[in-house]
Amino acid sequence: MLEATILETNKIRLEPLSYSHLEALEKVGKDDVIWRWVPSKYCQSPEVLRNWFEQTAQFNAKEQLVFAIIDTATNSVTGNTRIFRLDETNLQAEIGHTFIGVEWQRSHVNTHAKYLLLRHAFEHLGLVRIEFQTHEQNHKSRSAIARLGAHFEGIHLKNRKLPDGSFRNTARFSITDEMWPEIKSRLEEWL
Repeated sequence: MLEATILETNKIRLEPLSYSHLEALEKVGKDDVIWRWVPSKYCQSPEVLRNWFEQTAQFNAKEQLVFAIIDTATNSVTGNTRIFRLDETNLQAEIGHTFIGVEWQRSHVNTHAKYLLLRHAFEHLGLVRIEFQTHEQNHKSRSAIARLGAHFEGIHLKNRKLPDGSFRNTARFSITDEMWPEIKSRLEEWL
């Protein structure tokens, strides 16, 4: 169901992540503040990034589509994002594993990227539910998800084991196909 495709607005382009994006992605991902709430800092070196790309980012093309986020004005890689955990039976997926370089945060990048992913999910893939998850304490991410219009579903306790052996509590949000027209309209006003 998921096919490699390019999605774009007048300000950003989502391109299927490839080896050609990795050098720029590593540079954008150097700032430690980006990785505070993320279990694996995959931009820490070219070797780690290449391993992540080959082993994690491409693990199952039937379940996920990973994108490089490109700012079209500068043709710069600003981060990456994905549609993943595609469930064709229940017509749902998750949007996430997004990171945006510090210089691009609180800019047009995240709004445009999420708009493109949501539009693709609901209007092209025919999904009925999109989920977003983030660390319970990641208030910046939670605010960005809520700003999209996603419904807060609650905190799922100890649902993800972290590399240090501790467990994280996860804040979960969703957008359904019934919610999409209103959310789409609002996002298009912001674009």
